[in-house]
Amino acid sequence: MFEFEVQHQDGRARVAKFTTPHGTVTTPMFMPVGTQGTVKGISPQELLEIGSQMILGNTYHLMLRPGEQLVAAHGGLPGFTAYPGPFLTDSGGFQVMSLGHMRKISEQGVVFKSHLDGSLVELTPERSIEVQQALGADVIMAFDECPPFPAEREYITRSLERTVRWLERCMTFKSREDQALFAIVQGGIHPDLRQQSLDLTLPFATPGFAIGGLAVGESKEEMYPAVEFTTARLPTDKPRYLMGVGHPEDLVAGIALGVDMFDCVYPTRTGRFGYALTDDGRLNMNSSAPRRDLRPIDEDCDCYACRHYTRAYLAHLVRAEELLAPRMLSLHNLRYLHRLVERARAAISAQTFDVWAREWGQRYFRGELPQWFAASLDASSARQTPVPTSISSRG
Repeated sequence: MFEFEVQHQDGRARVAKFTTPHGTVTTPMFMPVGTQGTVKGISPQELLEIGSQMILGNTYHLMLRPGEQLVAAHGGLPGFTAYPGPFLTDSGGFQVMSLGHMRKISEQGVVFKSHLDGSLVELTPERSIEVQQALGADVIMAFDECPPFPAEREYITRSLERTVRWLERCMTFKSREDQALFAIVQGGIHPDLRQQSLDLTLPFATPGFAIGGLAVGESKEEMYPAVEFTTARLPTDKPRYLMGVGHPEDLVAGIALGVDMFDCVYPTRTGRFGYALTDDGRLNMNSSAPRRDLRPIDEDCDCYACRHYTRAYLAHLVRAEELLAPRMLSLHNLRYLHRLVERARAAISAQTFDVWAREWGQRYFRGELPQWFAASLDASSARQTPVPTSISSRG
C-alpha cells in the first residue's frame, strides 16, 4: 500500500516516488499547512494547480473543532476538505508543547486547557492515534513530546525516552493498514542525544521517520549540524521528514542533506503580512518600492498572481487591505516553494545539484553563503555514495 522508491541521487540529495493510498507524490516536496482543514485563503483547486502534492492537517485543532467524528463522517480529510490528494496529520505534540503553562505532561500523556474555551482535554498516544485514524490521513505521526528551546539535557533525555515509550503505545493501538505511521527522532541539538533517540527509535522500523525538536528557537548554526547528523543515520530506503521547516534556504540546505519532506506555515503567514518570496529574498509589498513597479512579482513564476498582476497592483491591494492581497501573495509564495523543490529535483536528476544550489544561494544571500548553508552543501557532496538505480521500500 505504501512504497518509497529512490530514483535519482546526487550526493545526499535524492529524488523519490512515495506511493500512498490517495496518490503518488514526488520528493523532495513541500507540504502546505492546512491547520484547520484549509490552507488559509487557498482553495483545493488552486492547491492542485500550483503543484501541491500532500497537505498537512492538525490533529490538535481538528480534534477540538469541529471534532474528528464530523471529519470521519465526510470520509476523512479528503472528503471534508474536497482536496483529493494525500494528507499528513501531525500528532498534536508540537501544539501541546506550545501551550506552555497551560498543560501538564505525565507518562500517561498530556492534560491541557483548550485554547477555545479553557476546558481540560487529555491527549494520550492512544487518543492521538484514534483521532488521526478518524481524520483518515495517509501519513500519521507518532505522539511525541517536542521539548522547547532551550531545555536542559536531562529534560531532553527524559523527554526522548518517554517519546519512545509513547511510540510503542501508538504502534500497539494503531489498527488501520492504509495509514503509514512515522516515528519521530528527538534529541535537540545534541549529537549524543540524537544518537540515543536514533538507537531507540530505528528498531521500530516504521515506514518513514521524522526529524523533530528543531526550528523551535535555536539558530540555524545550531540546527543544521543536528539535521546533518540525523539524516546521515536514517535509513536510505524510507522517507525523511523535517518537521515544521520551510523557509526557502531551509529547503535547499535540507534537500542537500537528504531530507524528503518539509512543512511550514511560513509561505502563507508571510503572504498575509504582505511579503512575497523570490530568489532575491523577500519582497516587501508594504514598502514604497513596488508601488510603481509594473513587473510581476517574479517574471519566471507561473502562478496566477504573476501571470495576471503587477507588483504595483498587488502593493495597492495590500495598502487598501483588500482580501485579494493575502490570497494572491500566499498563492505565489506556495508556488514559489513548489517551484524551488521542482528545480532541486531537476538538478538532482541531472547530477548538477551542488552547482545549482550554490548558484541559488549566491543570489539569495547576495553573494556570500552563510557558514551553515555552505556546510550543508559540503556535507552532501562529501558523503556521496553510489546507490542502485532504484531503491524500494514497501510497507
